[in-house]
Amino acid sequence: MGKIDLKDKVVLIAGGGKNLGGLLSRNFATKGAKLAIHYNSDSSKAASEETLAAVKAAGADGFLYQADLTKVENITKFFDKTIAKYGGIDVAINTVGMVLKKPYLETSEEEYDTMFAINSKVAYFFIKEAGAKLNDNGKLCTIVTSLLAAYTGLYSTYAGAKAPVEHFTRMASKEFGNRNISVTAVAPGPMDIAPLVEFLVTDGWWITGQTIFANGGYTTR
Repeated sequence: MGKIDLKDKVVLIAGGGKNLGGLLSRNFATKGAKLAIHYNSDSSKAASEETLAAVKAAGADGFLYQADLTKVENITKFFDKTIAKYGGIDVAINTVGMVLKKPYLETSEEEYDTMFAINSKVAYFFIKEAGAKLNDNGKLCTIVTSLLAAYTGLYSTYAGAKAPVEHFTRMASKEFGNRNISVTAVAPGPMDIAPLVEFLVTDGWWITGQTIFANGGYTTR
């Protein structure tokens, strides 16, 4: 099979306004994709607007969508707005996450609930929405963390809340596979893993159900 051409393909990115998501948005734009770019809060607005400007400067089309995705209806609205604008979605990437480094004995119930809402609940319902609304042969990728393979303290809610996404990924790949939708997770360390994500949602479509640890040997499994 030849290389997959992203020209005029629709790429939806949760957390696509800055950091890894912003880099992915810009990179996909240079390949001619149409971008649906989510960001969460007003504090991310300026960076997200800069990302959208870069997307358009690359000659690609795109739009911004601001919402708290821990409210599931906002995930649905994001997908529906993208389909209404572009007619479908080919690639869905979830980069949403929140890190909390804190001793177990000092972690509150509120912090636990917040961490699991952002890192686990959003991932679950993002994958669900993608499974329902991606075009056939679609690609779905979620960012987790290399701490899933670490023997360490202080990240009980962060690693703990990302851990279920491995299972979500496996289950979804089985259930969505009959439509040739590939489902992967990437577990990065402190390094640029954008090229790996781009590979998995294009020419690496045949990799599915996997969590890929990419961290320069920081952790292995």
